[in-house]
Amino acid sequence: MIDTKFLTCFTVKADKEGGVPIEMSAQGLGISGFTSKRAWGGSKFIAPCVYYAFPEVVTDEGSVPDGRNGSASPAENKKEPQVQRRVVLIFICVPVSPGKSRVIWCFPRNFAVWIDRIFPRWIFHLNQNLVLDSDLYFLHLEERKIMAVGPSNWQKACFVPTKSDANVVAFRKWLNKYSGGQINWGDKFKFDLALPPIPKEQLMDRYWSHVVNCRSCSVAHKGLGLLEVALQVVSIISIGVVAATKHKMPATARITLVSMAILCFAASKWLSHFIYKNFHFHDYNHALVE
Repeated sequence: MIDTKFLTCFTVKADKEGGVPIEMSAQGLGISGFTSKRAWGGSKFIAPCVYYAFPEVVTDEGSVPDGRNGSASPAENKKEPQVQRRVVLIFICVPVSPGKSRVIWCFPRNFAVWIDRIFPRWIFHLNQNLVLDSDLYFLHLEERKIMAVGPSNWQKACFVPTKSDANVVAFRKWLNKYSGGQINWGDKFKFDLALPPIPKEQLMDRYWSHVVNCRSCSVAHKGLGLLEVALQVVSIISIGVVAATKHKMPATARITLVSMAILCFAASKWLSHFIYKNFHFHDYNHALVE
């Protein structure tokens, strides 16, 4: 008998980034939000700003050996308490003005917490910010299109044919039903609801949107900047020493200093590019995504 799961892994085609179709359905839509189910877990939208997702619980089981021959005795076998490994995505998106929101997210878990004690947070933020930035410009363009056709006619500007779009459709239904299709800013805030086009460099400026507000990334940015300057100083000093003592210094020493100056200069240029790309602006070409 052929295992259908075995056939499925060959019939489902993934895109260039490894994406595959996701079975998803939204349920229980009401004024307080809705829930959704998928193959590997579920998620919940808590109106108006909180969303969290949780995978299936993984249980680790173990047994205590009887101490005589290394195996567990049926009569004396005592199972260790089952440990449920949990990880949750908590995503909070608070609108602050038309076209702008404050995003707060975290991934609490009860396993592998030692990683956070070894690696600083800014290393994890590099990939997390890349995920957010990859969608930011696309969302800006989409929001302008929705405003052009009217929030209640959002389906004319968005094409959401797959089951993985269930949460998007459910959120839009909730927004239309309980908030008139858009955010009610109230009379206190006199905002211009028109969304003018914003250049990518300004829209995706990671420094002012994240780095200055994140202690870990801010410290890393300053430290790497000082390291960049130090490498340039070492490079200049090395060349200066060689120039000042070229008649007194052995040839091997001169070659060593010149090589060190070149390496330090090259390292400073690479570090400058790394700092700009990861702490200021990282462009994303949506045309490359099929």
